[in-house]
Amino acid sequence: MASVALVGLMSAGQLWAFNLDDVAAKAKDLAGQKYDAPKSNLPAVFRDMKFADYQKIRFLQEKAEWAKDKTPFKLSFYHQGMHFDTPVKINEVTATKVQEIKYDPDRFEFGDVPHDPETTKNLGYAGFRVLYPINKADKQDEIMTLLGASYFRVVGKGHVYGLSARGLAIDTALPSGEEFPRFTEFWVEKPKPADKHLVIYALLDSPRSTGAYKLILRPGNDTVVDVQSRVFLREHVSRLGIAPLTSMYLFGPNQPSKVLNYRPALHDSEGLSIHAGNGEWLWRPLNNPKHLAVSNFSVENPRGFGLMQRQRAFSDYEDLDDNYQKRPSAWIEPKGDWGKVASTWSKSRPPTRPTTTSWLSGAGEAAGAGKPIEYAYRMHWTIDEPQFQALTWAGSSRPCVPPVTSSNPT
Repeated sequence: MASVALVGLMSAGQLWAFNLDDVAAKAKDLAGQKYDAPKSNLPAVFRDMKFADYQKIRFLQEKAEWAKDKTPFKLSFYHQGMHFDTPVKINEVTATKVQEIKYDPDRFEFGDVPHDPETTKNLGYAGFRVLYPINKADKQDEIMTLLGASYFRVVGKGHVYGLSARGLAIDTALPSGEEFPRFTEFWVEKPKPADKHLVIYALLDSPRSTGAYKLILRPGNDTVVDVQSRVFLREHVSRLGIAPLTSMYLFGPNQPSKVLNYRPALHDSEGLSIHAGNGEWLWRPLNNPKHLAVSNFSVENPRGFGLMQRQRAFSDYEDLDDNYQKRPSAWIEPKGDWGKVASTWSKSRPPTRPTTTSWLSGAGEAAGAGKPIEYAYRMHWTIDEPQFQALTWAGSSRPCVPPVTSSNPT
């Protein structure tokens, strides 16, 4: 009888097992349907609010998900507001069930934001944060945030938020205009008390794409995120951005501020680094041009690439509030063969828009009807850049010379 009971329990566990295949099935089914644009459910007071008012809506940390459980990770949530006007569905995954984490306005303090409680009771969450005691054992620090389109940011021990990553980029810097895929639903595995990692699944949707993502978050001095994804295309895409990174560059030593500023530099990243499959290293400093600028680099089977913040002294920035010296670099380590068609481009925009870099993989020819484009990579969020780079430095750059240095450390 004991053996029969054991088999029964195993079957029940297998019945409720949840993995990337479940999300991919949803993405494939969605790709076969006409795109249904999300519709805002916000009352006017939330839709029209300014950023300063949005910041007044404070999540109550004592009401975080798993706050009363002995889990190393906790979840807090973003309220809808401004352009975050459509809800995302967030689910908890346990060994026995998948259950939606329902929106609860009592988890928020609204300050002096005028609102009718009746208008908020059927809203939703705009996104969520992951909390973990990364700096002190008795303090839950925010180590990952997922808010807006497919954007997310991550920090390690002693870091502060800087550049962002995205799940997918489509046709960035093309005259036809950029498409911003959106994470519409998440599934978060409830961690066990001794777990040192958190598993997050996400469903992506846009007019021309759907996708299934698995993110494994591993906090530490360098926080690592392992990404596995399957992307389905509804229509042809000219440029599919794999592992896109978005950062900000306003001014620095190579391009001083045009107005008087006590700070010598203001940027989240200072350059794009690429380690090609043949061992060659490429470095492209970022800048702040008057008009859109695009740089292209073609490599085969890259070993790694990323947006780097290499200057780490306080004197490099002299900013007590924003601590640019503590903002991480993001290094992408591709898994598997990314093929000969892979290329990298870096685009710079005026200061009202961030600098973006992406890894582009030939997408238009890669996907047939119902066939996914699969890729995997590891992200390192670090302030210890030398472990990922053969560092070379340019003393200065001139407009007449493309600001690219190349070296082969061998």
